[in-house]
Amino acid sequence: MTKDLTPQSLTAAQLAEATGGRLVGDATASVCAIAPLDRAGPEELSFLASAKYAPKLAATGAGVVLVSPALEDTPGTPRARIVVDKPHEAMLTLIPRFYRPVVRTPGVHPSAHVGRGASLGRDVCIDAGAVIEDGAIIGDRTWIGAHVVVCSGAVIGEDCQLHPHVTVYTNCHLGKRVILQAGVAVGNDGFGYVSGKVDGQFTHQKIPHVGRVVIGDDVEIGANCTIDRGSVDDTVIGAGTKFDKLVHVGHNAQIGRLCLILAQVGIAGSARIEDGVVLAGQVGVSGHLTIGAGAKVGAQGGVISNIPAGESWSGYPARPHRESLRASAALLKLAGMMKRLEKLLERGTP
Repeated sequence: MTKDLTPQSLTAAQLAEATGGRLVGDATASVCAIAPLDRAGPEELSFLASAKYAPKLAATGAGVVLVSPALEDTPGTPRARIVVDKPHEAMLTLIPRFYRPVVRTPGVHPSAHVGRGASLGRDVCIDAGAVIEDGAIIGDRTWIGAHVVVCSGAVIGEDCQLHPHVTVYTNCHLGKRVILQAGVAVGNDGFGYVSGKVDGQFTHQKIPHVGRVVIGDDVEIGANCTIDRGSVDDTVIGAGTKFDKLVHVGHNAQIGRLCLILAQVGIAGSARIEDGVVLAGQVGVSGHLTIGAGAKVGAQGGVISNIPAGESWSGYPARPHRESLRASAALLKLAGMMKRLEKLLERGTP
């Protein structure tokens, strides 16, 4: 039910026209793929945007290179150079020319299961082994990958992509153009227990979770992320927010619009992440806290207090970034200070 399109070849002249760049060298030089300078071949396009990578241009085998004006005379032997103000951004605009998306033929694979009362929109594609339970709703032009499970009452919007082995639990709602990469689980129970004695025995009693997960339009969630359903309230992810891989979001968390959540971030239950927040890799956010709009938290930051809007914090416990740097510098000096103190004490020993 899928068909890969072979990437087309483009000449240096065509690339210069597409990027608005100035062509230097052989206009007929043809490339059909993209690669970094250190491993690009004669039929591949690469780019040079920073002087620290200039030595790699001398050794590159790339056929065509996008280069900034300040570096256009860097020694090297590509057949053509295209001079553009921002080579990296120009490269991003060219990627779709080389790697076109997979074309998916609408239809339901014979091995897929569609339950009673399930609603399938126009031109949906449901791959092998997928399960659409009773009463689920699948929007127009949505792709359901192999072995995806969409549970009863779940709503998947138009033009969504659910990659293989995704699970969307009961009554969860996805907006339009949502992408869930392989292995994502949306709407599993949150981690909630009441500890105490029952019939004289100490135990952890599970708290039922009856809320939903509501995901806005244009959200992308990376592979193997888990989004817990709310206990009573909903867990919400705002429109345009993007998740990296292996992110966990606890029950009742509220994540705003246009946030960037990087790999291995953990967000505890009932945390509030406002619009435009950036959480770098392995950040941990305690429950019932608020991170204000536009704030940034550095890698491995441990957030145990509210963060005001627009501020940059880092470290553990997370604090304003400059303060965190000063604390780290002081700690590094401590070992030397201890050695000097020990020598002083030794001198005073009879």
